[in-house]
Amino acid sequence: MKTTEDILETNKKQKEFYNTKKKNLATRIWSRLREKTLKNIRRETGMLQQSYDLHKEWFGDLSEKKVLDLGCYAGNNLSMYLAENAKAYVGLDLSDVAIARLNKRLEPIPTATAIAADFLSEDFAETGFDIIYAYGVLHHFENVDVLIARLKEKLKPGGIVVSYDPLETSLPLKIIRSLYRPFQSDAAWEWPFTKKTYYKFDAAFAIEERRGLLGKAKWVFALYFMPLASSKKQALGKKWHEEDWNKSAISDKHLFSCMHVTMKMRKR
Repeated sequence: MKTTEDILETNKKQKEFYNTKKKNLATRIWSRLREKTLKNIRRETGMLQQSYDLHKEWFGDLSEKKVLDLGCYAGNNLSMYLAENAKAYVGLDLSDVAIARLNKRLEPIPTATAIAADFLSEDFAETGFDIIYAYGVLHHFENVDVLIARLKEKLKPGGIVVSYDPLETSLPLKIIRSLYRPFQSDAAWEWPFTKKTYYKFDAAFAIEERRGLLGKAKWVFALYFMPLASSKKQALGKKWHEEDWNKSAISDKHLFSCMHVTMKMRKR
């Protein structure tokens, strides 16, 4: 398992990757599949907006809260919402190019700033966060133990982590990723959650709420090849998503059939 020093070295390559966005053919194909197919499914079924709405609910009243927007790049869907409503907002990302763009957007907000630094580095010294928002970020850390320790160090007692990450816990996903992984440009920092990863978070934090996405609903893409009316396809997609959304909240088996998981984790 990689040490903190190993991860810091890997993250230098990750920084370069996100600054240049240079991807090989396999990575471009996977990105296109993810963005054009999975994201369309998430949008059409309403699960994308439903996730954002749930995150806002989990944040609660931000007026007295200090927020860390971890791995925010140039700003995710909720970055400006957090910056405009929190008592104090810090955006953090490896990419200095992206952070420069975000700081331009944050200029009118005196209580908000963005920093280009590694979360694990001593260069990032701020602590005492009420909320750490990590949208599509936590799976970039191979050593989950190091990540968990750092999250706890940065959070206030009783503070929360709101996360959204890919899962690699269903057989179809394991097979697809095993075929793709040897060719991807960003393999060194792409570590979708396994069952072991999930249970490490479960042991370290109080997972107060969770939702799985793209379990049964991941098969919506197959409907595109069937002679069904678009309204019927959309209705089935929404139905399957609601089943995933509700069952994954209480059933580990259903959660682990999903492609994505979002969690509200509280520091004990």
